Amino acid sequence: MAAKNKSKHFVGVDLGGTKILAGVYNQELELLGKLKLSTKPERGYDEVIDRIGRCVREAVDECDLQISDIEALGIGVPGAVDPEAGRVIFAPNLDWRDKPFHKDLQKNLGLSVSIENDCNACTIGVHELELDGKPQTMMGIFIGTGIGGGIVVDGKIYSGFNRTAGEIGHTVLDLDGPQSKWGPQGTFESLVARPSIFRQIQEAVDAGEKTTITDLENMRSGELRKAIKRGDKLVERIVMEAARCTGIVVGNLNQILNPEVIALGGGIIEALGKTMMPVIEKVAAEHSLPGTSDGVRIVESKLGDHAGIAGAAVLARRMSP
Repeated sequence: MAAKNKSKHFVGVDLGGTKILAGVYNQELELLGKLKLSTKPERGYDEVIDRIGRCVREAVDECDLQISDIEALGIGVPGAVDPEAGRVIFAPNLDWRDKPFHKDLQKNLGLSVSIENDCNACTIGVHELELDGKPQTMMGIFIGTGIGGGIVVDGKIYSGFNRTAGEIGHTVLDLDGPQSKWGPQGTFESLVARPSIFRQIQEAVDAGEKTTITDLENMRSGELRKAIKRGDKLVERIVMEAARCTGIVVGNLNQILNPEVIALGGGIIEALGKTMMPVIEKVAAEHSLPGTSDGVRIVESKLGDHAGIAGAAVLARRMSP
């Protein structure tokens, strides 16, 4: 851990339905230390605020710093937020509606706070730390427990008319597909997110197919990669279909937005990028009109689980004079 010094420090927080991840950064946005804590949303809104505060304080302490050494905090929230008003409009995985999140978290920690949608924060992290803030247009797609996205236009996050732009996971790919928890049938998320891949494997095994995965109830993304390396044809087929669906979405995004960069991240891409990315790129090209994908970069983010806290730290640093 870093020793205390006079440079400015910032905290980036990635708030999820199951975990809170807090990272402490210096002025150059180098990660000094991080700490993870379970969210426990079933305990209610006030308890989650307290747990975020606890996670931040412990992360700061682990870096041999004090809260008074922190200039500002940025946080990504899994849902629709109004950054200017500081409110969470709707966070389905937390069961929050119309919460004065900025005010309550600022009161808990005594810090200046900036809030943003979690996938917007991830997109900001990739845009600033991996791409040096250079692309004027960019799309981020993050595939994990759910699927979300972020849009950069003129070098800045585009939030849309009612601040919900970028919900790429709810794009419909199959009108007769599985029912989405929060939307219509056959969405990108219901076909490709981690729970969907796991569900498809379980359904195939129940139908008599074989897999080398022995513990189907406790599957992890990394186990999918290991199974493919072992020659598991069932897992490979399902993952390849997920890659194909992702490629179709990427191709559609190119047709609609034609950004300079389309970056993919999240737990599934982090675990399976080497397997999925070639298929995603090939299918995206097949679903783009001739010439429209020329020069468009489709890249795999290397920030992994740190994209959210990195982007949140960028937000925090922007608040500093």
